Amino acid sequence: MMNDTIFTKQRLINLALIVVAIWFTHFAQVTFDPYTVRIINNVAIFIILAVSYNLINGVTGQFSLEPNGFVAIGAYVTAILIVDADTMLYQYDIADPSEWVLALQADFAWALLIAGCFTALVALALSFPVFRVRGDYLAIVTLGFGFIIKILAINNPQITNGSLGMNDIPEYSNLYWTGGIAIFTVLAILNIIYSKYGRAMKAVRDDEDAATAMGVNTFKIKTYAFTTSAFFEGVGGGLLAALLTSISPDLFTFFLTFQLLIIIVLGGLGSTTGAILGTIFVMAGLEWMRFLDEPMNIFGFETEGTPGMRMVVFSLILIIVMLFAREGLVGKKELFELKWFKKKKGGSK
Repeated sequence: MMNDTIFTKQRLINLALIVVAIWFTHFAQVTFDPYTVRIINNVAIFIILAVSYNLINGVTGQFSLEPNGFVAIGAYVTAILIVDADTMLYQYDIADPSEWVLALQADFAWALLIAGCFTALVALALSFPVFRVRGDYLAIVTLGFGFIIKILAINNPQITNGSLGMNDIPEYSNLYWTGGIAIFTVLAILNIIYSKYGRAMKAVRDDEDAATAMGVNTFKIKTYAFTTSAFFEGVGGGLLAALLTSISPDLFTFFLTFQLLIIIVLGGLGSTTGAILGTIFVMAGLEWMRFLDEPMNIFGFETEGTPGMRMVVFSLILIIVMLFAREGLVGKKELFELKWFKKKKGGSK
């Protein structure tokens, strides 16, 4: 009876959080200024990327460094599908766009779906050689994949316009798109984590050999996590392209992967709640601290603006947080597993 009551309470709070998230998405879109809306859009996109990356790296325990490659694929596929042929002919300077590239056109919703599916297919093909190795070797292989995608983007100007990148991409991304898809991504990932597949992923993370001995098909589980993560990273890449309206190979360097790695480690590896909090802390926090780069008046003393000071302060904050919270802000726990959501036990013995 008590378990049923707790389960019902959690479902009600989950529903309330979803309603609040949907309300905030609409409220922010129609109320906040364009600069603030853009920051929230960026945070929402990175929530999609961080939560999906956490599925393979945190929940399944596979040290993969591939997000920049998958985000690049999603961004380029979406851009090719939503940029019209006349614009491509005008902006492709290194080489004329291929006929099939000019022929590909789709609405934004279909473009995001196609980008996600295509990225997932690439991940599926990549999983066969990638998961023949583990640990640091897996990190090296997936890191190389990101470099390969960047080189392919540069050396195929008839598809991607090479190092110049693609410009004049329609700015379709708004908070209804980014916020809505972020909410859907979080719900989808949480449903996977609490399903039998999620329990198998955690078993692989904790001890892959023991999971194999217990009858878990570890290759299947890792591939499932990898392709699911890639799908949402591809969709996130498409949203990013439609937000920035301009993409190039230099946008999808290892720094993007490193940024996502910081986010999920800071929040807590294996925690979706941690990935969300880490994204807000990193992406919104860095924007909020821009005042540190500007001249300030501190107790009557005028200081000159120091470019990069916010990064110094932010790095110090990261060091302090990781020293006192070794497993991140929330560890591996989710929202309702945190102690401030639990009732204190009391009563006479």
